[in-house]
Amino acid sequence: MRMKNFWKELKKPIFVLAPMADVTDYAYRQVIRKYGKPDVFWTEFVSADGLAHPVAREKLLIDLKYSQNEHPIVAQIFGGKPENIKVASALCLELGFDGVDINMGCPDKSVEKQCAGAAMMRDVELAKKIIRAAKVGAESAGQGIPVSVKTRIGYNKNEIETWIPALLEEDLAVLTVHLRTRKEMSNVPAHWDVMKRIIEIRDEMKVETLILGNGDAVDLKDAQQKVKDFGCDGAMLGRAIFGNPWLFGKIHTGFLSLRTAEPNSSLQKISKDFIENKLKVMTEHTKLFEEMLGQYKNFAIMKKHYKAYVNGFEGAKELRMKLMEAENADQVGNIVNDFLLNLG
Repeated sequence: MRMKNFWKELKKPIFVLAPMADVTDYAYRQVIRKYGKPDVFWTEFVSADGLAHPVAREKLLIDLKYSQNEHPIVAQIFGGKPENIKVASALCLELGFDGVDINMGCPDKSVEKQCAGAAMMRDVELAKKIIRAAKVGAESAGQGIPVSVKTRIGYNKNEIETWIPALLEEDLAVLTVHLRTRKEMSNVPAHWDVMKRIIEIRDEMKVETLILGNGDAVDLKDAQQKVKDFGCDGAMLGRAIFGNPWLFGKIHTGFLSLRTAEPNSSLQKISKDFIENKLKVMTEHTKLFEEMLGQYKNFAIMKKHYKAYVNGFEGAKELRMKLMEAENADQVGNIVNDFLLNLG
C-alpha cells in the first residue's frame, strides 16, 4: 500500500522546487536531480479541465511525465470545476505521484477566467469544494496521496486572517504561501514578516498542516535563514533555479563568483573553470530538452534558460546573442565549443 502522507517522513526544514510553466519541465528536472536534488519536486501546473477531457488529456500528459528517480514528486493542477479536479487527482494517483497540489495563487488572467489560480481567493466556498474533490479523487481502494495547496496571502490585500484559516480547516498536508498578494504580483519584496502570524494561526487551530514559505529566496542558504527567522517548516524556491541546477546541492564557489562579480573584476578570471562547466551543463540541458520534449514543445523555450546560464562574465552578451539564433541542440553545442576554444 502506498504511503498515506510522505510529508510526515521528511526531515525539517524542507526545501522544495516550485512549479513553473515551461521551466521546471521533465528535462530540466533531470538536470536538477543530477546536480542538486530538492527534498520534493513539483511538476509544471496542468489544467484539470484538460486532464478530464479524453482528447485534451493526451496532449497534456507530457507535462506530467517524470522519472522514478524524481520521487518524491507532486503533481500540480489547477481548475475551477470540482468534478474535473476529482478526475485529475485520480489520474495523478494512477500515474504514481506522491502527492497532488492545487494552484490557488497563479495571477494569469486566462487561468483566473476559469475561476482557478488566484481567483480561488475570491470564492472561499468554491476553494473548499475544490480541495474536497481533490481528496476524493486522490484516494482509491484503500490507497491515497496527500493533497496540498499553493496560494498567496490575499487577492488585493493581506487576507491571511480569513483566507488561511479557511484553507487549514480542510486538513491539508501542506500549505505553501507565496508571501505577496495577487495584486502585487512579484513587483514588491515578499512579506516574510507575515509568516510568523500564519504559523500562529496554524498552531492556534491545532492542525498538523506543514507550512512552506515562498518568495525572494535567492539561494538555499538564504532560504534556510528565512525558515529559521520566521518559523515555517520549509521553503519553496522558484526563480533562483534559473541557470542554477546546483541550487539544492553544494554551491560551487565559482558560481558564487559569477553571481557577485562586477564587470572586469578579478573574480571573473577566478571563475573561468566554472564558466566552462556551466556552459557544458547548459549544453547537456539543451540536449535533454530536445531528446525528451523536442517533439512536444517549441525549442524557443530553452532560450529563457540561456539568458540565465550566460551572464556575469566577459563575452556573455555576445554568446547569448548567438544562442538566441540557434535552432537545435547541435547548433548550441557548436556555438558553446567555439566560445570555449577562445576563452582566455
